[in-house]
Amino acid sequence: MSGPILIFDSGVGGLSVIAPMRRRLPNAALAYACDNAMMPYGTRPDDWLVTRILSVCSAAVAASGCSVLVLACNTASTLALDALRDRLAVPVVGTVPAIKPAAASSRSRHIGLLATSATVSRPYTDRLIREFAADCRVTRVAADALVGQAERLLAGETPDRRIVHDATAPLWAAEDLDTVVLGCTHFPLLGAYIAEAAPLGVRMIDSGEAIARRTAQVITCPAPRGERDRSFATALDSRLSRALEAFGFDAPQLLSLD
Repeated sequence: MSGPILIFDSGVGGLSVIAPMRRRLPNAALAYACDNAMMPYGTRPDDWLVTRILSVCSAAVAASGCSVLVLACNTASTLALDALRDRLAVPVVGTVPAIKPAAASSRSRHIGLLATSATVSRPYTDRLIREFAADCRVTRVAADALVGQAERLLAGETPDRRIVHDATAPLWAAEDLDTVVLGCTHFPLLGAYIAEAAPLGVRMIDSGEAIARRTAQVITCPAPRGERDRSFATALDSRLSRALEAFGFDAPQLLSLD
C-alpha cells in the first residue's frame, strides 16, 4: 500500500522528528496528526489515554491513508503500542526514551532522564533502565511544564526561561551527571533553552534519529513527497497552523472521531 508516513503526537512535539525523517527518507510524503484538544497526555489516567489514543490514531490512519504510523510520543508508545498494532492494518513504529545510547555514551555512569510524569514512572521505563543502564545511576525528573513551553515556541512565542530552568534544575544538582535523555518528543524543540540551563559539557540525547531509522526499515512503498504535506488535528487553532506550516505541512484538517 502506498501512502504517507503518518507521525502522531499529542501536540507539536512530534515535529521534532521531522528533520531526521526527511534526512533519511527525503522523497517520502509525510502526514502529521495531533490530539491537541486533549494535550498534554502525560498527566492523564492510563485507561482513558489508551482508549483515546486508539480512537484518534484510528481516525488519523483512515483520513491520511498512511502506509505506516509513527507514534512520536513516549506516553502513547509506552501505553498503547501493542493495542494499536493489534487494531491497525499498517505497521506502527513506537518511541522509547533513549536510555540505551545514553548509557553507552556516558563516561561518568550517571545519566538523567527528563520526561513527563507518565514516562518517568512507567514500568516500561524501569525495564529499559534495567536492561541497558544497570551499571548507571539514573536521575529521573518529571518536567511536564516543558510541554507547554515547546508548544509556545512553535506558536511563535518565546518560552519562559525561568520555567525551563526550574523544571530542569533537579538534574544539575549532581556534578557528575554527563548525559541527559530528552524523553519526550516536545523537549528537543527546547534544546537550546535546556542547554542554557545545563552545566557546560552535558550531552543531550533524543530518539529522533532512531525513529527515522526504524521507519525506513519497516516502510515498503511510501507515497512520493509533494509540495506540502497534510496534517490533522482534533481542534483547530491558528497557532498550531503556523507551527505546522513552518515544517512544510498544510493547515490541519479536523479529525472526525467515533
